[in-house]
Amino acid sequence: MASTADFRPGMIIVYSGELYKIVSYQHSKMGRAGAVVRTKIKNLLNGKVLENTFRSGEKVDEARVEATVLQYLYNDGDNYYMMDPETFEQIPIPANIIGDDRNFMLENDEIKVLMYNDAPISIELPTAVVLEVTYTEPGERGDTAKTNVKKPATVQTGLELPVPLFINEGDLIKIDTRDGSYLERVKK
Repeated sequence: MASTADFRPGMIIVYSGELYKIVSYQHSKMGRAGAVVRTKIKNLLNGKVLENTFRSGEKVDEARVEATVLQYLYNDGDNYYMMDPETFEQIPIPANIIGDDRNFMLENDEIKVLMYNDAPISIELPTAVVLEVTYTEPGERGDTAKTNVKKPATVQTGLELPVPLFINEGDLIKIDTRDGSYLERVKK
């Protein structure tokens, strides 16, 4: 059991019988009323975000979640198969748990998988990944980095994103996994 004083972003709690991750919280006291903790919590199974208010000092169940680093092998459409590098055991993770994070995963990448009661519930990606541009229209001569004009590009995972005009096919680019935005070009 944990109290609201123990809340921190990223903490996983059991609320209404389901697993939720605390996205943000704010402790507030108003007048004569007791203090409350306003939170934004994200359901780990369906991704819905709720705003909830807890009384200060209220007890909640903290979920015991283990983080394991697994190697991504392949997917068959319904499941993404990860391998434990120590035991070589293959663990299928349903596609709905992976969600849009599939756009940032390449075969043989090491992925942090969160496990609850020996079942995968979520994955955590690094903040940025480097991917190769597989298709983009050629830039015009004289295009420089000083313009804010963007053009669409497709990377090797199939993700489409806007990039600066000087990016060409075959370039390696760094992409922010939180919002799928272009960060910078990476030298080979």
